[in-house]
Amino acid sequence: MYFAPLLNKSSRGVAWGEVGQLNRYMAQSGAKWQSDEEGPQGSPAPVFIGESRHPVDPKNRVFLPKRFQAGLPLDDEGNRAGVLMRGLDGCIFLFTKEGHRKATSMVNMEAFASREQRSRQRALLRSGHEFTLDASGRLLLPAPLMKLAGIERDVVQVGVGGRVEIWSADRWDAMEAETEAAFEEFENHITGKSGGQGG
Repeated sequence: MYFAPLLNKSSRGVAWGEVGQLNRYMAQSGAKWQSDEEGPQGSPAPVFIGESRHPVDPKNRVFLPKRFQAGLPLDDEGNRAGVLMRGLDGCIFLFTKEGHRKATSMVNMEAFASREQRSRQRALLRSGHEFTLDASGRLLLPAPLMKLAGIERDVVQVGVGGRVEIWSADRWDAMEAETEAAFEEFENHITGKSGGQGG
């Protein structure tokens, strides 16, 4: 079962014991990241949907599905570009640059009054990696984010509205099995079923 905070040990002097609070903060703010967003020049923000599974090659590159590529604006050189950052529950978040700016602005604009706020800012902002897709539509996954997400070979890419989540396939499958079991338990509860008991 994997629902523990992604980081729970000290690293480079950051108080990672407080980073679990970042997860809760980001989860509470998640709806704001995807509401009323606009793309460049006032165009509607992309809505990423669907699920795909792809292997990671020996150079840590993975193909980004074309439906996700279409949601990434072009940079000055005509390449599809965006930002990767640490996500919740053990995945990597992929944003457009504008989506990333809005997602991090809440933390970036907070007062620096407390240690907790400063640790939150460091943990979130330092994890960002800008990227451009290559000519084959491949995305280079940074080694630090791969390590945090437990990615070794195959990944599952999931469209979640204003972002794409990139998961270790093993971690995703385990979470899906757990989610399915929880749903079946809920379904049995609301329909009055009770496993293992005869009529």
